[in-house]
Amino acid sequence: MPLPSLLAVFAHPDDESLSAGGVLARHAASGARTAVVTATWAESTWRAEELAEALGHLGAGKPRMLGYADARMPESAPRGVRLCDAPLDESVGQLVAHIREFRPDIVVTHDAYGGLTGHPDHVHTHRLTVLAFQAAAWPRLYPDTGAPWQPSALYLATHPDSTARALPHVLLRPGRTPHSVPDDWITAAVDVTPWLDQKLAAVLSHRSETERGALPGRLAALPPEERARAMSTEYYIRYGAPPSTPPLTELAP
Repeated sequence: MPLPSLLAVFAHPDDESLSAGGVLARHAASGARTAVVTATWAESTWRAEELAEALGHLGAGKPRMLGYADARMPESAPRGVRLCDAPLDESVGQLVAHIREFRPDIVVTHDAYGGLTGHPDHVHTHRLTVLAFQAAAWPRLYPDTGAPWQPSALYLATHPDSTARALPHVLLRPGRTPHSVPDDWITAAVDVTPWLDQKLAAVLSHRSETERGALPGRLAALPPEERARAMSTEYYIRYGAPPSTPPLTELAP
């Protein structure tokens, strides 16, 4: 039987592949509906083309882009406002529309720290997603965006402290401290080894990031065995629920 349908919401093109590429590929391979909403970059940019290729590898449909500008790259949306500066009601409403149209069982996004890097766009996307996850079920909120829909669960992509300490040092730029969480916060630790080739192909589809030495490029430069260790398990916290002991091996609605 198909796994639950899944809508991933991430800040930038490549976040979906790096943070949840294995889970997206796993759910799609089972026959589940999967999709990705990307908060920044415009549809007319080269990164939108790379995103479309990555989603093809993951089986996650066509890009759904909110079109805001990356906080650090104004060329990402030349005529658009920065994500962090956009009116909150406007951006939450856009995301509610995607949730109500796609009607997922599960939503996945960044954790409250914004993942290992703590990028401000990641943090803001987390906040938007939490608000939209709740608002999508309230019929008098954003009534023009479709019929109400309440996903069963919201999961936050994260890294436990022990895993962050064990990651190859090249995955974080010098001087940066990883934003990780206590191991006992983890709800689900999903082994995505069977989908690692798809995940890696999706990551490497973001060629502009690979070429400029961002995280996809640093992953590509690792020896295959070391790269597999860094990418083969994805960790999640279920929003609003106590951690599981031991962690679940899949995302449950």
